[in-house]
Amino acid sequence: MKPVRPSRPVPSSRAGELAGLRLRLAEAEGALRAIRRGEVDSVVVTGKQGPQVFTLQGAEHAYRVLIESMNEGAVTLTVDKMILYANQCFARMVKCPLEQVMGGSFRRFLSPEDRAVLRPLLKRAARTGSKLQVLLRVSDGSRLPVQISIRRLEKNGFSRAPIGLVVTDMTEARRTEELLRALTQRVVQVQEAERGSVALELHDNITQLLIAVLFSSQALADKLSNHDGAAKGEAVKLRAMLGRTAEEVERISRNLRPSVLDHVGLAAVLRDAGREFATRTGVLVKLDCDELAVRPPAGTELALYRIFQEALKNVEKHAGARRVTASLRQRGAFVQLTVKDDGVGFDTKHHAARRKGKGVLGLLGMGERAAYEGGVLTVKSGRHAGTEIKARIPLPPDAPLAA
Repeated sequence: MKPVRPSRPVPSSRAGELAGLRLRLAEAEGALRAIRRGEVDSVVVTGKQGPQVFTLQGAEHAYRVLIESMNEGAVTLTVDKMILYANQCFARMVKCPLEQVMGGSFRRFLSPEDRAVLRPLLKRAARTGSKLQVLLRVSDGSRLPVQISIRRLEKNGFSRAPIGLVVTDMTEARRTEELLRALTQRVVQVQEAERGSVALELHDNITQLLIAVLFSSQALADKLSNHDGAAKGEAVKLRAMLGRTAEEVERISRNLRPSVLDHVGLAAVLRDAGREFATRTGVLVKLDCDELAVRPPAGTELALYRIFQEALKNVEKHAGARRVTASLRQRGAFVQLTVKDDGVGFDTKHHAARRKGKGVLGLLGMGERAAYEGGVLTVKSGRHAGTEIKARIPLPPDAPLAA
């Protein structure tokens, strides 16, 4: 079968030019109809690189049946982003007749921002391929979340190889992700409620009992005379041990649910947690808190406090740091918590694979905490370069901006 090459000399007169254009348009439409029916094996496209021949491998019946039966969109592009081929699934995605899809530019289905992201990926598309998520512009004005898998196809004698795209509708995946996020948020809420209940039990019952026993041991030590030297010494040791136990139970209770957070605010609780951590571990903690223009909501304060707790826990378990610097700032309509250490750091690209879960769940948990409040968490680190964790959460819309 011969290649289709729409080319005709155009008459020089004005009427002749119009007639020539109409003739070329009719030929182009006929070529597109032939392509869709599978009657064409190749197409000659004249572009910036001059005439190029593209073989339509999809003309084979078996190949067409496979592609058309896919539940994903399949698109073949020239290097100039012209759509050589698209299956019916892609046409349904963009709610556009297939004849209006093929032969047009793929760029029209993307926003300017997504075009800018896609452009370099198409240029360096290798046989290993690459993926990205974008919002497709649908003909009815809506936006469809999709994942585009990019792969450069075989040259088969072409001067420049075409590009194959597989377009996957991410609507259900996004909906499932939202449901999982809501479920996880509910689990965290229940967890916080349970922590509050346990903290109250520790404070009101266990701590009180320990203090009562502590006073009794003190009274017993006072009653023993100096002649009972060994017994008196043991009583003093018991009193000291009970004192340390009561302090530890009180610390656990505060960590489970800092009741003072509701009364004195986030900055004071962060300072108290920093001092306790420094005393217990010997790691220097420097905390700088700005006076916020407005107090964040209770959920935001609790999320930032938990993120601070988890960051210090990671420092203690993994960083081997000698110094931690932290800050609480208001940046416009956002409140921002930054925690940075001078520890061993890690390679963020291979962190999950290398650590096999150690510390990964902590980072994921911090990210989820920030996301629940509509914020984001960023982590910067490198080998022997320390780690910086930054949580940025929006304040209520009516909150005054920082000066």
